[in-house]
Amino acid sequence: MANLIKYAQGELKEILLAALGRAVAAGELPAEPMPAFTIEIPADTTHGDFATNAAMVSARAFKLPPKKIAEIICNNCVLEGTSFERFEIAGPGFINFFLSSAWFAKTLLAVFEEKENYGRTNYGQGKKAMVEFVSANPTGPMHMGNARGGALGDCLASALAFAGYEVTREFYVNDAGNQIEKFANSLSARYLQLYKKDVEFPEDGYQGDDIKERAQEFADIHGESYVNESDEVRKKALVEYALPKNVEKLKADLAKYRINYDVWFFESTLHQSGAVKKVVDILTKNGYTYEKEGALWYKATAFGAEKDDVLIRANGIPTYFAADIAYHYNKFIDRGFDKVINIWGADHHGHVGRLKGAMTAVGIDSDKLDVVLMQLVRLVRGGEVVRMSKRTGKAITLNDLLDDVPVDAARFFFNLREPNSHFDFDLDLAVEESAQNPVYYVQYAHARICSIFKNLGAEGITPRACTPEELKLLSTREEMEVARYIARLPDEVTEAAKNYDPARLTRYCVELATMFHKFYNAHRVKGEDEPLMQARMALCAAVKIVLGNVLGLLKITAPEAM
Repeated sequence: MANLIKYAQGELKEILLAALGRAVAAGELPAEPMPAFTIEIPADTTHGDFATNAAMVSARAFKLPPKKIAEIICNNCVLEGTSFERFEIAGPGFINFFLSSAWFAKTLLAVFEEKENYGRTNYGQGKKAMVEFVSANPTGPMHMGNARGGALGDCLASALAFAGYEVTREFYVNDAGNQIEKFANSLSARYLQLYKKDVEFPEDGYQGDDIKERAQEFADIHGESYVNESDEVRKKALVEYALPKNVEKLKADLAKYRINYDVWFFESTLHQSGAVKKVVDILTKNGYTYEKEGALWYKATAFGAEKDDVLIRANGIPTYFAADIAYHYNKFIDRGFDKVINIWGADHHGHVGRLKGAMTAVGIDSDKLDVVLMQLVRLVRGGEVVRMSKRTGKAITLNDLLDDVPVDAARFFFNLREPNSHFDFDLDLAVEESAQNPVYYVQYAHARICSIFKNLGAEGITPRACTPEELKLLSTREEMEVARYIARLPDEVTEAAKNYDPARLTRYCVELATMFHKFYNAHRVKGEDEPLMQARMALCAAVKIVLGNVLGLLKITAPEAM
């Protein structure tokens, strides 16, 4: 897996250390320990492909002005046989290094060699990682938070896999506890209302039309046979009918959004298997529980929480928190995940420390658990905030959104910003076919390259493999800018995985598309000398591969025509 940026950076460090060694051996610099220095990519690469502060940080140790140290280092630098062709001293003592044309040629050759695997890294070293995301209650449709969390979690999972992790996507189905009791009560009331006029609906019941629909479907099958049954029997039958239907609807809606999970984990299995009791016993054994007012409490304050939490209510029923501890114990101990990433709404921030503390309490390294807190999104149309669906007059659901905008736009837009940033989703822009629409702009770059090859092919011009010498003909600023940015993809993938920020990938696409359009507007592909024409065709082909790879990670189509 090629990472030519990282390779060049390592090579430059060796060049600098060797130069310092020669300078010390020649008596030009004192034999003092070299302070740590940085090698960075400048914001403006016209000043160099890499810059180092080695001379600046060593001024005190060597008791010389930084500029003088920089001159000594440069006089002892040997670039022959390396990725670099020249250097220059800038400002008070920075040293800028410029990559050779051979390095740029190697970048393109690496893309053609690795093709759909270009950009992969081994950062994750094959470790098992789980991304648990969306996990919407199966008692109703998915909302905008689920829409953003879905795109974020799925694209993060892709980035982690491309960065070398063994990734599992998981949906946690809350099919136990208070929300299921409320679901059962709501279904029962709607079912009875079909046959009796005096049935009151629970004050805290679910008011959605989906509850009415499920009750009607149940009645169509069973008629009034459950009207005179006990509440317990009726509610159990209704939930056993409606819950699987709702879960299947969740699966179908998410599949439409191009999200397919490896595991659908049901909370009820934790209670049925005794897993909840097991972690409660472990907490008790480790001295982190106590009884008060007939309930069993967890000493959350022992790990910095403001208050303790109930694990088992006075009526003997475990709390959601007890099940959540058991669920994460299952992830780490029973299934052996090295890293677990949960995508949660920002309103859950208070739960993060509690859960990490509970991991420590049951003997798990809490650093293995990371939570990405995601801010809410606002839908905007015509500059106005949109809260209600035109079709239903209710809050906009994931399905409503996908009826209004293409899946490509939804997935791209939701990953335009870091998860912890507020985001306005412009519904008008998402369907606009212009350069202002970022996903259209990126897709157009891919389609434009396909069109270039199609038009050349119609004239009998076909691309062929270029030699490194031919690729060295790509020497203009625009050409080198594109090749340099292509070389950054492995690092962008690694950083997206490391920081749980797939927005880096959408930004990368937009930037690469911008550089390509700039190159194409400045230089002809057809009509140049054959070797240069082929080299420019190779540059176009490399951009096409890279854009296709990144869009593929985001599960966004890479069209050949628009």
